[in-house]
Amino acid sequence: MDSLITAAARALAAGDPLGALNRIALRKDAPALALRGIAMAQLGDFAKAKDLVRAAAKAFGARESVARARCIVAEAELALASRDLGWPLKNLAAARAVLETHGDRLNAAHGRYVEIRRMLLLGQLDDAERLLRELDPSPLPLALQATHELIAAGIAIRRIHTAPARAALDRAMNAARLAGIPALIAEIESAALILNAPAARLIAPGGTCLVRLDEVEDVFASNTLVVDACRYVVRSQGGIVPLTGRVVLFTLARALAEAWPSPVSRDDLIRRAFRLKVDDSLRARLRVEIGRLRKALKVHARIDATSQGFQLAPLHARQVAVLARPMEEEHAAVLAFLADGESWATSALALALGVSQRSVQRALDELAAAGKVQSYGAGRAKRWMTPPLPGIATTLLLPAPLPGN
Repeated sequence: MDSLITAAARALAAGDPLGALNRIALRKDAPALALRGIAMAQLGDFAKAKDLVRAAAKAFGARESVARARCIVAEAELALASRDLGWPLKNLAAARAVLETHGDRLNAAHGRYVEIRRMLLLGQLDDAERLLRELDPSPLPLALQATHELIAAGIAIRRIHTAPARAALDRAMNAARLAGIPALIAEIESAALILNAPAARLIAPGGTCLVRLDEVEDVFASNTLVVDACRYVVRSQGGIVPLTGRVVLFTLARALAEAWPSPVSRDDLIRRAFRLKVDDSLRARLRVEIGRLRKALKVHARIDATSQGFQLAPLHARQVAVLARPMEEEHAAVLAFLADGESWATSALALALGVSQRSVQRALDELAAAGKVQSYGAGRAKRWMTPPLPGIATTLLLPAPLPGN
C-alpha cells in the first residue's frame, strides 16, 4: 500500500474525508476507489459512495478476497445509513466469515456492529443485545468502542432503562472525545438529547403534562394501571396486555382510563369507539366489546356497569393514567422514523413498521400533501425524509417491546 493510500486511510479514520480526498480524488485504482467511497459516505453522498465501493470490489483481483470482503462490509454500512433495509444480509455474513478466517478481526467486528445496528432499527432488541454481548470492545479502536456503547444506549433507551442508557452514552462520549472525531461526538450528543426531551404526555386525574423518558420509567415502576397509547398496550405491575390491532378495545380502554375514577356514558363510548351516530344496534355492539375488554383486562381491572355508563376499577393499582404521544396525529409512527433526519425508502419503512408498502405509501402521500414530509429521486431510488421534530423524543413510537415483555 503506497503512502498516499495510507495517509488517506488515516484521515478517514480520524473523520477527515476532505483530507482523504485531497490525496486520492483523481485515482481510480481499487484501494483508492474504496477510500473515495468511504469519504463520500462521510460527506453524506450515499449514492456516489455506493457506486465507488461497488467499483472497488470489482476492481480488486480474484485473489484479494479480504479487500473484497471489506468493500462488502462498507456497502452494508452504506445500505444501513441510506435506510436500504432490504440489502441482503447473507452477503455481510459471508464477508465477515472471510475476514475472520484471514484474521481481520477489526473489520469483522465492524460488520457485526452494522448487523446489530440494523436489528436495533427494526426493534429486534433481544437479538441485538445477544450479539452485542458476544463482542468485546476493549481491543477495538476508540471509534468502534464508541459505536459499541451507542448501540448499548440505544437498546436501553428502547427498553426505557434510562440509567444504563446514560452510563453507556457517557462511555461513548469518553471514547469519541479520545478519538477526536467531531461527527461521532455530534451523533452521541444528539442521542443524549433524547433522554432530556419530552417523550410522552401523561394524562392522569391531576391533569396532563409532558414527561421525559425517565419519568415514563418511574410511572411504569409505580403502582399505576397505564393505558399506553404509544405502544397500544395496557400495563400494570401484574403484566402487559397487548391491544395492537384491536382498535375498538383499546379506544374503550383509553376512554375509561381518561375518565377514571368517574364513569363514561354509553353514548360517549359509542361515539368514541365507533365514530357513528348512536342507535340500538351500536348499544348492543358496545355491550359485546365491553365484554371482550373485561376478558382482556381481567387480571388488571374490572369494568363495572353503572347507571351513568361504564367505570374502570383497577384490581391492584392505586392510580390509573394514560400515556399518549407528545403530539397526537395520524401516521405518527411513520413520522417517528422519518424524524431521525435520515432518508427512507418506502420498502424500508414498511419493513420497520411491519405493514404493507401500500399502507406506508398512502400515509406518505397524505403527509406529503400536508407538507410534513418530502421526497427526492424516483422509482426504486425514491427516498422520504423530514426534519426532526423540535424538542420531542420519538422513542416511544418506535417498534420495541416494553420492559417486562
